[in-house]
Amino acid sequence: MPDDFAAPAPSGLPVGADRIAAGPTAEDIAAWERDGFLVVRGFFDATGSAEIERWTDALFAAPEVPGRHMVYYEDDRSRPGHRIVQRIENFCPFHPGFDHLVRHAALTRWISALMGGPAVLFKDKINFKLPGSDGFKAHQDQQAGWSTYAPLFVTAMVTIDPSTLANGCLELIAGQHRNGMVGEEWKPIDDDAFPLQPVETQAGDVIFFDSYVPHASKANQTDKPRRILYLTYNRASDGDHRAQYFADKRAAFPPDIERDGSKSYVFRV
Repeated sequence: MPDDFAAPAPSGLPVGADRIAAGPTAEDIAAWERDGFLVVRGFFDATGSAEIERWTDALFAAPEVPGRHMVYYEDDRSRPGHRIVQRIENFCPFHPGFDHLVRHAALTRWISALMGGPAVLFKDKINFKLPGSDGFKAHQDQQAGWSTYAPLFVTAMVTIDPSTLANGCLELIAGQHRNGMVGEEWKPIDDDAFPLQPVETQAGDVIFFDSYVPHASKANQTDKPRRILYLTYNRASDGDHRAQYFADKRAAFPPDIERDGSKSYVFRV
């Protein structure tokens, strides 16, 4: 990986308010337990959001190298025959700035408080949802075979670009997390099964949601990207499974640059 992809670990990204630095309040915890997700506006201020955006631009521009960060493509809905970046995963080990943000700053403190104990990173991903990108069918993250690794996960959805109805913001349903797995593994949920509610967000907003919350997003109908940073954690008491997860994913569904042209690969959930 070239040196210009690296970024120094920050001394601490600015956050939007003192309560962010302090962690979730009793009211936040109550809302979290009731709904299975928590929307925190202004988690990162303009300076912090701009730094995350710069890192995302550098990641997008970095050369693809087998064995490093994992870049996945999708068909461009607006230009038949063209492929565009859908998401990039497994970048924290190669980017000190992101690594500090993800493992050693306010996000980890909030995740640990919401999970009731220390948490460790399981998965790091950016969904780019460029113009022409499709959406994601309704699903629970736990459906993607994650029970092999741990019984529960929490994801922090960090908004990079404004996320709107037009560009496919996240849609969720409150309270359904208490019912456990409602769909089969590796199979999307029927779109009409739950009344999912869209949640529009601005740069710097964060949505925390657990792995049993059904969620989805629609296609990007605009001419601008809708980039979202998804950071998933599990309780430290359930083990650190990040390396094994990405090894398993590389074997079953490798990034495009590592694929065998004679094989077909299917992203199921």
